[in-house]
Amino acid sequence: MSEGTKIGNPAAVGLAGFGGATLLLQFANLGWCGDGIVVCCAIFFGGLAQLIAGLQEFRTGNNFGYAVFATYGAFWMALAGILICLLNGWLGITAKDVGYFMVVFSVLTFMYFIGSLMISRAHAFTFFTLLLGFIFLDIFFLGSGSSAFKKVGAVVLIVCACSAWYMMMHVVLADLGVKLPLGKPLVKAAPEPKTKAIEAA
Repeated sequence: MSEGTKIGNPAAVGLAGFGGATLLLQFANLGWCGDGIVVCCAIFFGGLAQLIAGLQEFRTGNNFGYAVFATYGAFWMALAGILICLLNGWLGITAKDVGYFMVVFSVLTFMYFIGSLMISRAHAFTFFTLLLGFIFLDIFFLGSGSSAFKKVGAVVLIVCACSAWYMMMHVVLADLGVKLPLGKPLVKAAPEPKTKAIEAA
């Protein structure tokens, strides 16, 4: 690729896959569709598409985008594997096991939420609703057993998915001269410290 050549923004596909897979899973959690269709979407749209987007973000030097899309791409692929095991009774996976799986990604999401505060209000809102949705699912799978937590989590995550798609539209429409507002960062990032070269004695 020659210097100065314009490249596409991988976030468009990454956000599309994240939002689409999240939305479909919540439809299943609310009983509107079956788990089988979620498995297929999780592997290819939520998983593979985000993983590719993450690797492309790596090439652009965007460490946050690389980490986020690669992480959640792997999450969706792993979740697809878990659902396949649950549907077929393989490996003896329990609801509590799924809960601990969710906890791992809840912690990662909290870390990304901190970073999102320094990017834009839209990023912060998306990661906040994602974290909140994870927490509701953590509680559901780790012992509450109350479907209320699952349903409330599903509603919160539908909002999260729509927010991700809003950011996706921001990326897509920007090239067409339409700029959807994302809002200013909630936290101002500290400037990188200036270092002086150490002179040889």
